[in-house]
Amino acid sequence: MAETLLQVRDLHVSFGDLPAVKGVSFDIEAGETVALVGESGSGKSVTALSVLQLLPYPLASHPRGSILFEGEELIGADKARLLDVRGGKVSMVFQEPMTSLNPLHTIAKQVGESLVVHKRLHPKAALQRTLELLRRVGLQDAEQRLGAYPHELSGGQRQRVMIAMALANEPRLLIADEPTTALDVTIQAQILELLRELQDELDMALLLITHDLGTVRAMADRVCVMTDGEIVEAGEAERVFNAPQHAYTRHLLAAEPKGEPARDNASAPVVAAAHDLTVKYPVSKGWFGAKRYFAAVKNVDVTVRAGQTVGVVGESGSGKTTLGLAMLRLIRASGRIHFENRDLSTMKRRALTGLRRDMQVVFQDPYGSLSPRMTVQHIVEEGLRVHYPRVPIDERRNQVAAVLTEVGLEPAHMDRYPHEFSGGQRQRISIARAMVLKPRFVVLDEPTSALDMSVQAQIVDLLRALQRSHDLGYLFVSHDLKVVRALANWIIVMRDGEIVEQGPANDVFERPRHDYSKALFAAALDLAVDERAVRQ
Repeated sequence: MAETLLQVRDLHVSFGDLPAVKGVSFDIEAGETVALVGESGSGKSVTALSVLQLLPYPLASHPRGSILFEGEELIGADKARLLDVRGGKVSMVFQEPMTSLNPLHTIAKQVGESLVVHKRLHPKAALQRTLELLRRVGLQDAEQRLGAYPHELSGGQRQRVMIAMALANEPRLLIADEPTTALDVTIQAQILELLRELQDELDMALLLITHDLGTVRAMADRVCVMTDGEIVEAGEAERVFNAPQHAYTRHLLAAEPKGEPARDNASAPVVAAAHDLTVKYPVSKGWFGAKRYFAAVKNVDVTVRAGQTVGVVGESGSGKTTLGLAMLRLIRASGRIHFENRDLSTMKRRALTGLRRDMQVVFQDPYGSLSPRMTVQHIVEEGLRVHYPRVPIDERRNQVAAVLTEVGLEPAHMDRYPHEFSGGQRQRISIARAMVLKPRFVVLDEPTSALDMSVQAQIVDLLRALQRSHDLGYLFVSHDLKVVRALANWIIVMRDGEIVEQGPANDVFERPRHDYSKALFAAALDLAVDERAVRQ
């Protein structure tokens, strides 16, 4: 009989008067993978953080109930005992490695720190072990990366570093909180395969926190479905997916972006275009002070028409986001950039400011792009105050109320702050901020990647509705090919700053010509097959 490693019994957690976790109970056996599945706000991450007592005290009340690890109670345990467990026996990999890694410390220092603290290794021995770990998790050029800082690595590379840190002391339990959510499909597949290999090698248990059903199907032995702080269904993964009992479980299984993109109109006017667009960043100085450059975008041509969505896909580091920012003249670039027959390439800043209202952007992380110190009204009306300073306050408030209604929010909530909204609601606020100025061209930079599947579907529906109502041209940057297929009628595939293939969406998806496109879509297909199997 397998050893029961973790026992959670009747766990309760509250934030002030708001209950976040309500009577949760589950077990994890040695070497087993248990997935906590649910939408944002369901209590998944709070439950996971409770295991290591990492909740934000005193904002969160101390958990009530029992959390036994190897038969020892963790709730109420003293600081010394918790420090011994954290990192030594139980480790955690967080969703966004860029915010989890210290930007001021090198990779070597951050991975080696745990070895020095828990295993008392000499710094030289810790460095050697760090190198072994980085190689084990598949980080390319590991020796050269020891002195690198987090910002010098891609998203997939940073996640590998996080896994190396978590595995430094060979924990018995690894808690992985949305470890692949922000990664490209090919990198997702690599990270999942790495976790499987390491789990088998170390006989390690895994508590997987995710809303991605393909990931759950590929990884989990047992599943606990959470909503509103409670586990509403639990059991063997095959049984839960093939014969779901609870209505919420069936809702999760059915949720995905659906529908068809707007019909492409080749005669529609061009709203934005780039010709021979190149973006270079200085890397270092060579001999005699000559600068060396890294080309993030290389000689790219892009055209976006009114009512059209051009989807830009590719792995992290391919130049997708850089292309979008360059087309808005938010970063320096060479080549020609046009907006509605106006040449932006040589336009002075003052003249360009007048066009900003017609060219907008929606970023990936709505929590990071919305000021926590401003109310929703002030966030949404900020562009109005810049571009239409003479509009009376009451009229601005009416315009904010109208656009909030259009994006599916309550105007009565405009005096609230971003932290009072869910992730999907915050993204609607970001969209409202862009739409209040009635733009003609919008760059959407991964606007759904941080959202749950059902919320993704809602945002896709909203973006299509806004496009139809206002004849908008979208440049849609994403690594989620399901979302791209639901929105885009023209596809650009980028790799290493270059366009390797482009064409009508159906042609590129169904009959990709370039080997890279084929590999990219094949990786997405593997994950999609897992999700379709879940729904059957």
